[in-house]
Amino acid sequence: MKIIFAGTPEFAAAHLSALVDSPHQVLAVITQPDKPGKRGKKTVPSAVKQVALANNLALLQPKRLSIADICKYNADLLIVVAFGQILKKDILDYPQLGCINVHASLLPRWRGAAPIQRALQAGDAETGVCIIRMNEGLDTGDVLSVAHVSINDNDTAATLTKTLATLGVNCLLETLPTIAASTCIAVPQQDHGASYATKLLKDEAIINWCDNITNIERNIRAFNPDPIAYSYLGELRIKIWAAQVLESDINAPPGEILKLDREGVHVAAGGGTVILQKLQLPLGKGTVLSSKDILNSRRDLLQVGKTFADHARV
Repeated sequence: MKIIFAGTPEFAAAHLSALVDSPHQVLAVITQPDKPGKRGKKTVPSAVKQVALANNLALLQPKRLSIADICKYNADLLIVVAFGQILKKDILDYPQLGCINVHASLLPRWRGAAPIQRALQAGDAETGVCIIRMNEGLDTGDVLSVAHVSINDNDTAATLTKTLATLGVNCLLETLPTIAASTCIAVPQQDHGASYATKLLKDEAIINWCDNITNIERNIRAFNPDPIAYSYLGELRIKIWAAQVLESDINAPPGEILKLDREGVHVAAGGGTVILQKLQLPLGKGTVLSSKDILNSRRDLLQVGKTFADHARV
């Protein structure tokens, strides 16, 4: 088939790479315009753009995709994977075989922008990938194919994204021949049980130590690797990359450091203790510290009795 591909992050780039190596022909690649890096200086190309350039593919980066951008390509199919724009009806109707989307959830659960992170936050036992025929709604199209995967207790957004990328690639490559042959069975989605995975906001990554320890630990995993959960210790904004929890009846203010040991930094929270295992301090090279590193070099900073907070304290 002759394909136009639209996508932006690493998850999408894995699918584009697989299509390049497949018998299908990628006519053009559409991705979001380059954005400033984390330090706000140099612009950074998307992961999809990097794959497109490496394979000498025609590349489009419109601020808002229009039919004029793609009408010169005689495409059989438009494949969308985590692109980041809502497509208008004239674009959806243009390819001969329509438009399909690879979505990282078990639809209708977690329609929207951040399905992987929201599944982790909610404590879902499983998730998966759906291939859907796109319509004008937000991830509401008929399901052409679905694949399931269990969510492990130690999964982060980073690890789960990699798992789902592999699952999505396999599912997509298996589904494309059935689309070409018009033999795939489209199953309408039901609105019953639908939920929406709203875009992540940076303020959501601030830890509320009054919250239940289970919710805190899930948030830490959901926000790894971006935007990374964090809390303040005095003036310092400390990023928290990994933690485990311990249920207990404790009598200490939420956020108070209870002890340091080989397991990590024990912090009081709702329903027990959150044990911080990997921390990143805004000091030195900003290296992510393990519990061993903390014991060896940061005991003076992370002293028992000090308290984490949701805002800086001078």
